[in-house]
Formats: sequence, structure tokens, C-alpha cells
Amino acid sequence: MTEVAEDGTGTRLRVLADLVSDGDVVVLSGAGLSTESGIPDYRGETGRRRRAEPMTYQAFTGSEAARRRYWARSHLGWRHIARARPNAGHRAVAALQRRGLLAGIITQNVDGLQQAAGADGVIELHGALDRVVCLSCGERTPRTRLEERLRAANPGWEERVAAVSPEAVNPDGDAVLADAAVEQFRLVGCERCGGPLKPDVIFFGENVPPARVRDCYALTERAGALLVLGSSLTVLSGYRFVRHAARHGVPVAIVNRGATRGDGHALVTLDAPLGAALGALLGELDA
Repeated sequence: MTEVAEDGTGTRLRVLADLVSDGDVVVLSGAGLSTESGIPDYRGETGRRRRAEPMTYQAFTGSEAARRRYWARSHLGWRHIARARPNAGHRAVAALQRRGLLAGIITQNVDGLQQAAGADGVIELHGALDRVVCLSCGERTPRTRLEERLRAANPGWEERVAAVSPEAVNPDGDAVLADAAVEQFRLVGCERCGGPLKPDVIFFGENVPPARVRDCYALTERAGALLVLGSSLTVLSGYRFVRHAARHGVPVAIVNRGATRGDGHALVTLDAPLGAALGALLGELDA
């Protein structure tokens, strides 16, 4: 087991283990859980290096040029998301679920890695990149099918553009790409109605479906504890569940690299790499 080297970690880890061992824990995970799989975040260390400017819902729906820019960049960046594999943190969460200690898992991530690690019943708060939705008829189709169609519509395009490194890819798969390459890219529409296609994720400026939010609120208020993993809680989308837990007297624990917006609500916080910290938590539970 990897040792987590930080002052006070041992005590905090024991408090966290005592909390988790009581069961009925709801996990709320963020981008920090996936950085060890090579997927960057928006606000952590990798996000600061890249100065990412994510696509907004208003820009995407309001402009074909914006959609062309998104799909060209996303088509190129998707390979990095698709080849990512679950890390020790994802596997630890799945292990906690197998032990019967979790009441539910809410993820802010769109990469599907928590499910790939073996977790069941995950609520994808912000949707998933491996699905595509038509903005006209609402039909949902696999991302793999869209990728086939985009390659057919743009023969040789990937070979003509410069190679993209993983550091140039945003968490939503949007890769850095020159304007000239974007202009050469051909879009495809919905196979059913011809309408514009969007990844089945919640963009910045877009609202999470109300029913999904209600499910998360209900899960949170019934929890024995809320365990936040790898989220700065900067945006209200995740932070509201921490506030909701606190209002209902549900203890909150946070494991993250750096301070978070929710630290003031937490019974215990642990500033440590997620894979090492969750591996240590499993070890503490076995002690």
C-alpha cells in the first residue's frame, strides 16, 4: 500500500475510516479522481497549466461555427479519453461498493471510468461522453458510431492536422486545434432527422435535468455520510449537495488535492493523491 505522506494524515485517515465503516456512504466524485488516469481537470494543477476554456451551451446551440469547432477538436481529442483506464481511486470506490459500504455514487465526471472499474448504479450528474444526443429529435446514439461517420466524412483529415498531446486535451475531450484545421472539418447530422448533434453531457451554462438533481438530493439526505472525492466544489452543481448534506446533519468528508469550497462543512478533510489516499482507506478498514 502506498503511504500518504502528510502531517496529520494518520489521524484524519482513522476518522475517515470510522465514518466509512458505518456504511450508507454516498460518494460524490469529481475530475480529481480521474487525473491519475491521464484525464486533466479544469481547476486543479493540470487545468491551471492548460488554461482551458470549455465550450458553453449557449455558444454550442447558437452557432454552427461553434459546433464545428467543438466537434473538430473533440473528434481529435476523443482518442485520449477513449483509451483512458480506471486508476487505483476508481477501483477503491468500486471495492467500497462491493463491501456494502456505499448507498450510492454521484459523479461529476463524464469519462465513464467509475463504471469501467466495476461500480454499479452510478448517477452521471453531467452525463457521459460516450453518448451523443440529437438537439432536434432527442435520439441518443453511441459515440463510437459518430466517430465512424466523422472519419468517413473527413478522409485524411486526422493525418493532415498536427499530432495532439494529452496535455492539450480538456476533460470533455476538446483538444487544442488551429483554426485552419477546424475550417476544413465537415460536420454530420443526426441519422434519423438530420438535426445537430451534441455530446450527451451538460455543458457550462446548461442545467442538469431537474429529476436527476432531485434523485441526488434524496440520496444525499438519506446518507450516513457524504464522501467527496477529487472535487474542488467550485461550481454549484456539486457544492449544493455538500450544503444539502450539512443542512440535514449528514457528516461530510472530503479527499482532494488542495482546499475546496466545501471544507467549512466537512467533519474531516484529507489533502492527498486520490489513489494513494483511497488505497490507505481500504487498508485502514482492513486493520
